[in-house]
Amino acid sequence: MAISERKASRKEQILQALAHMLEASPGGRITTAALAKEVGVSEAALYRHFPSKAKMFEGLIEFIETSLFSRITLILKEEPDSTQQCGQILHLLLAFSEKNPGITRILTGDAITGETDRLRQRVVQLFDRIETQLKQILREAELKEGKRTQLTAVQSANLMLSAAEGRICQYVRSGFTRSPIESWDDQWKLLSLSLFRA
Repeated sequence: MAISERKASRKEQILQALAHMLEASPGGRITTAALAKEVGVSEAALYRHFPSKAKMFEGLIEFIETSLFSRITLILKEEPDSTQQCGQILHLLLAFSEKNPGITRILTGDAITGETDRLRQRVVQLFDRIETQLKQILREAELKEGKRTQLTAVQSANLMLSAAEGRICQYVRSGFTRSPIESWDDQWKLLSLSLFRA
């Protein structure tokens, strides 16, 4: 038991170091040699915990998925209003990005360029899941609240997510200086007003 706990702790250290390095060198590629040095272990020790660098990135993607979707589940349980649900989900995505700048480079694809295509597919699926959730909320809004969107639910969900993704990309491109949540509440107010029919 103590050994497995120690391994889990080391795994966490490796992932935290990787996330820190992604933040510290925007646009830079992370080598396993540099990561091993950052963690204070040999490259061989890294590979004892993760069989490849791709698996390390997958560990960070799993952290993103768990963090976002557990919170989205709570939003759907606690907030009855569909407009508020959409707004809170998008705000969650932006706030998560701001709190985890290095990991956000994975969301934009910047950090996984040149890595295995499986990683890119995981990120695509993550955003697809969020968009599907937004579509579902909009479809249920019409049934439960009588709210109808100006565009189809598919187009509206895509527009909402595109706005959030654009802000995330600006954040990464600015070297993490342009906050993704700055002025977002005002922008969301305008966007949400134009999404639904009067």
